[in-house]
Order: sequence, then C-alpha cells, then structure tokens
Amino acid sequence: MIYLWLVSLIWAFSFSLIKGNLVGLDSNMVAFFRLSISFIVFLPFLKFPKLNSKFYLQLFSIGIIQYGVMYISYIASYKYLAAWQVALFTTFTPIYVSIIDDIYEKKININSLLSAIIAIFSAWIINYKSANFNNIIIGFLIVQISNISFAFGQVAYKRIMKFHKDIKDHQIYSIIYLGAVFITLIASLFTVDLSAITISSKQIYTIIYLGVVASGICFFLWNHGVTKVSISKIAIMNNMKIPTAIFVALIFFGEKANITRLLIGSVILIISLYYNKLISIFLKDKNEERE
Repeated sequence: MIYLWLVSLIWAFSFSLIKGNLVGLDSNMVAFFRLSISFIVFLPFLKFPKLNSKFYLQLFSIGIIQYGVMYISYIASYKYLAAWQVALFTTFTPIYVSIIDDIYEKKININSLLSAIIAIFSAWIINYKSANFNNIIIGFLIVQISNISFAFGQVAYKRIMKFHKDIKDHQIYSIIYLGAVFITLIASLFTVDLSAITISSKQIYTIIYLGVVASGICFFLWNHGVTKVSISKIAIMNNMKIPTAIFVALIFFGEKANITRLLIGSVILIISLYYNKLISIFLKDKNEERE
C-alpha cells in the first residue's frame, strides 16, 4: 500500500502542472514526449523471460490502453476543464475498476452501475451553473475515456502478473511504455505540425519531470503496488489523490470553484463510492491477497 500512497501524493500536483504549463501544446505530442521519456527510463532494465509472444503482446496492449489512450484523452481534457475539475472527474476510476473486474469474472454488479449514476449526478451538481457548461460536458466525457483506460490497465496487469510471479516488474515495464509510445506517436502524426512547434524551457522541464517522475517512476510503482493488494483496495486508492489535487489547484494555483456546490457534490461522490461497497468487499478479497 505504501507505493500507492506515495504515488497518490505525487500525482496530486501533476494536474495543476499540466494545466498551468502545457495546455498550449498539442496534447498528443505532450503524451508522446512524456511517455517516450518513461520508456527510456526503464529501457536499461529490460529483460526477455522465456515466455510465449502472447505475454509480450498483452503487455504492449496494456501500454496502448492504460497509458497511451489514457494520456491522449486525459491531457486533451485540459482544453475544456480547470485542473480541479479534471481531478474531480477522475473520481469515477474506482467504479470502472470494479465494473471491469466484474466483466472479467463474467458477472454483473448492479451496485457499480448505480454508483456510476449517482457519481454523474454529483458532477452535475458541482458544475451545472458554470458559464462554460457545454465545455465541461465535453471535458467530462473525455476524462471518462481516460478513466476507463487507466482502470482497464490496472485490472489487466494485475491479472497477467498473477501468473508470472517469478518475473520482476521493472524487467518488463519498458514493453508497456513502448505500447504507449507507439499509439501516441501515431496520434501525433495526425495532429502535430512539426514546423509550428514552439516549446519554452519551462514546458520542457515540466515534460521531463512528468516523464521521469509522474509517469515513469510513479506508473511503475503504481502497477507494482496493484499486484500486491486486492481489487477493492486498488479501487479505493485510485481516489486518494483527488482531495489533495483539488486543494493544490485551488490554493496554490489560484483556480476558482463554487465551494458550496463542490462540497455538496463531493459528499454525494463519497456516498456513491460507499454504495459501490468498495470498502466492505475487503473481506471478499482476503483470499486473493493470500495467493
């Protein structure tokens, strides 16, 4: 759990850094540069255990979805949302973790679906009187693509590595980042005008920091931590960064929000998570953690 707590604290500051320093850049290009740095960080540790090609294709695919598609949509959402709104809307991730795990288990959990509906209602309460409500709706939907992608990657990685406990995470992690680099490069080719790129030194430093620390080291620590805990704990820990991220955006970066609606909506969000029984199913997951 220590890995998940540490990463949550570091990620809390990433929302405002992206909004404050990188919004003017093409989102696909930012994702490509950031994930390329992460790939380079872990490349020296790469080893190829004697396993079939399906295992490596699965890792590559996880990278495409969990980091590639996630970052393409996540960074794009900042064009429509304030940093605290992006942080708030990532609250849906644990619900998707539960739903995706249920899909793997071939069962339907009505609580998760109802929890998602309640959470959407809370987001509406927080933002319904905003002047740019249409942009918020667009940004909200884009963030949900990001949330689903990140949730899928966590569940898939945990399930894959469950059968390969003799493999060290850092030895194969660059393959995951390679998948992310691949998809963000393709996306960049369609949206980036190379002749018009201008990047300030501040933006370069921000991308390097995000690539090495927030993406490279932290994503590795997060998925490594995911393999050590139950699905319910994964779901809960996905939201530990939210309160800190909102606090940082409002206090340190001077963003504005209706505090009353924010508090009311946040309480409803918390209720939706409890309704989803994320905490109560710890008991169900005890056998999983012993494996």
